[in-house]
Amino acid sequence: MSAAGRLPLAPAATFHKAAASREQGATEAKGWAQLAPRIEVPALHGQIFLPDRQLLAYEDVFATGRCELLMGDVIALADRDPAERPRLNHLVDGVCADLRAAAEETGKRVPLADCVPDLYLDRIRPGGRLDRWHLRRDLPIALPHTETTLTLRELADFTLTANGRQLTLNAADIIDSLRHALAPDRRWLAGLTQGDPTEPNVADPLCWLDFEFAGRNTAVGEAANLLWYLMALGGWLVPDYQPDVYARTLRLALPPQTRPRIEHLELNQRSRHIDVRYSWNTGPGRSAAIIRALDGLRGEGGTALEEIHAFLALRILGVIPAARLTGHDLLLVLIKLAESQDPLTTLDAFFTTTGTSPQPR
Repeated sequence: MSAAGRLPLAPAATFHKAAASREQGATEAKGWAQLAPRIEVPALHGQIFLPDRQLLAYEDVFATGRCELLMGDVIALADRDPAERPRLNHLVDGVCADLRAAAEETGKRVPLADCVPDLYLDRIRPGGRLDRWHLRRDLPIALPHTETTLTLRELADFTLTANGRQLTLNAADIIDSLRHALAPDRRWLAGLTQGDPTEPNVADPLCWLDFEFAGRNTAVGEAANLLWYLMALGGWLVPDYQPDVYARTLRLALPPQTRPRIEHLELNQRSRHIDVRYSWNTGPGRSAAIIRALDGLRGEGGTALEEIHAFLALRILGVIPAARLTGHDLLLVLIKLAESQDPLTTLDAFFTTTGTSPQPR
């Protein structure tokens, strides 16, 4: 059917999102329909079929005045002005409440294979994104504060002490363990959710955007996605390594105030040991958002995040290719990866930040 035939009454304040195929467009529209009765979403006015692509016509919540900013913008404002903190708290609380309600009201234990595959099984399968990005054993890593470069394979043979804790940086072993933990037939609590709870996909006042991954998603996978975005992607890795995405999605795109730093690194080639001292600097607003989200996702009893570790590792590895990161940044990512899989790591310790604005870059 023609565009005019399918969309005769579409208002002017419409956002057109491209879908790669009719099948993907139909899947997204179905996901939107599953969520629309439960959470705040933009209206879906219809679909437009063009010769080379398909468009989904959504309400433009910013043009209609329904929303003003995105979560990433609200965090940036709260980093700069404590008076913005209540607004941020309210938004984070709403996001966590929606995710908890999805698990409570629509959740059931299902095999991982029954969940939306893009964020889970498609990334972890042999030959998939994680293998392509992180199993290049000859990938060079220039160690900061030294004149030494090690390959990813050589780094796995070293022990490492990070802020006083001994870890092993073996990405290949961790990926192998993830395949066992995230087997297609293993059952998880999964509810109907938006599927990608990140700072560009949550508008303020609360409205969920982008339904490409909407459908049945694991509760802990959603939590891992949100928490790692708050911790590392939103304020650091995305603006640094995907600046076009950052500038295109956020309304304000203010300079981020997150800057993790390796402050000290000592390499002992003879004992095959690396000693690292690092800090995770964020603005005060982002630090508060991380703490509030962690508490909000735990829910009553504090047991909701017990199985998060495998999904957290998948998120750490599955967004930015290792080859694109500087040696300094890749080492920090690998340290957080190792911490995420260490049974002695508590979530409170993992998500600890300084909560103060870093020095200018």
